[in-house]
Amino acid sequence: MLRTTTRLAVALTAVSLALTPAGVGYAQAVKKPTAAAKAAAGLSPAASPEALGFDSARLARLDAYMSGAVAQGRIPGMITLLARHGKIVSYKTYGKKSWATGAPMTEDTIFRIYSMTKPITGVAMMILFEEGKWRLDDPVTRFIPEFKTLQVVKTVNPDGTMVLEDMKRPPTMREIMSHTAGFGYGLQDEHPVDKLYREKGVLGANGLKDMIDRTATIPLIFQPGASWRYSSSVDIQGAIVERISGQTLGQFLEQRVFKPLKMNDTAFFVPADKASRLATVYMANRETKKVEEAVNLFGNPMPTYLAAPAMESGGGGLVGTTMDYARFAQMIANKGVLDGVRILSPASVELMGTNVISKDALVASNGNGVSRFNEAVGFGLDFMVIKDAREAGSLEGDGTMSWGGAAGTWFWVDPKNDLIFVGMIQRLGGTGGDDLGAMSRTLTYQALVDPAK
Repeated sequence: MLRTTTRLAVALTAVSLALTPAGVGYAQAVKKPTAAAKAAAGLSPAASPEALGFDSARLARLDAYMSGAVAQGRIPGMITLLARHGKIVSYKTYGKKSWATGAPMTEDTIFRIYSMTKPITGVAMMILFEEGKWRLDDPVTRFIPEFKTLQVVKTVNPDGTMVLEDMKRPPTMREIMSHTAGFGYGLQDEHPVDKLYREKGVLGANGLKDMIDRTATIPLIFQPGASWRYSSSVDIQGAIVERISGQTLGQFLEQRVFKPLKMNDTAFFVPADKASRLATVYMANRETKKVEEAVNLFGNPMPTYLAAPAMESGGGGLVGTTMDYARFAQMIANKGVLDGVRILSPASVELMGTNVISKDALVASNGNGVSRFNEAVGFGLDFMVIKDAREAGSLEGDGTMSWGGAAGTWFWVDPKNDLIFVGMIQRLGGTGGDDLGAMSRTLTYQALVDPAK
């Protein structure tokens, strides 16, 4: 299974008629869903795990492992949701939302989803794509003219100074949706460009226009399309959504994604009447090795998320519940539709789940950024994509789309097995020592003993 290398990283559903051994019982529950049933799939409870191909005894291993992570004190609490064919197989809450208050974790707990915002922003982009507002190979400068004079790092001197050159061409929309445009991020500071992102406070800008202006003063790390590097490009997408739609990013998402999908608790901040539902975020103290409440994020004071932010970050600014995100994931699994409401066409969802990283960029990307890609694991449009799961060493289906967030949240959508999974915790960098995303995949699929159902 693909392993990722930094704290933002995330480890990486053929249905037919099925009968009980006696030939009766679950037959109607597990027959292949019709197109109409798929369109209505809105995450209702399953009759039983067995009705959807799971072995309950084996599935208990998933529950045991996740409850163990809480019992060991690595995290105060967690929620997991597993669904297949639009039916909830497992929906579990563990532990507490806060050690300090002792408040129990509940299904309506609100989480900071950080980079799990990115696929949602990608869907916003694809809504505008379907309206003919932009094309994949359009230069980004069509919408962000501030980037016309960007320079590119040619080499870095031993003293950390940079030798710059002109862009050979502007980045394309395809490249900003696949982290191959060359932008930095500032989540780490090994590269001089990332240091500039921190110094100029790009992620703490006063609105998306200010973010664009600050970004325009910083060179690209490589020529557009030459490599893959995790970047601020999804925040740039948020600015593009605003410029094309004439709405703020939050307004567009609320009108075109959240309200249609009934993602009622997903937004860029938590209103006062929901504040008690926001889970506390934790991190490991590097000196004491103890897990404690986080007070800083990437060198900046931890935002409270209790007031509207200065900048609506398309790359990492949303909060929401487990069920909200599961509804988003189920829409993707249903090829763009949920409860009869269509957000995207099947073709657009397929496009988002198709690798767009070239072989040359794959080779160049190894050793930088968040993830290592190869012939088995690629990146589409704001989703990581498993091209060949067995070659990648994982049990999920080929074509699985996924990503995760800085506070350890993770999700995946497996079109081959018509399966979704959402995991929510609030610990920066994950639990350390293992990867809940990878373990949940193994423990989910070892329990899927009859995938034909």
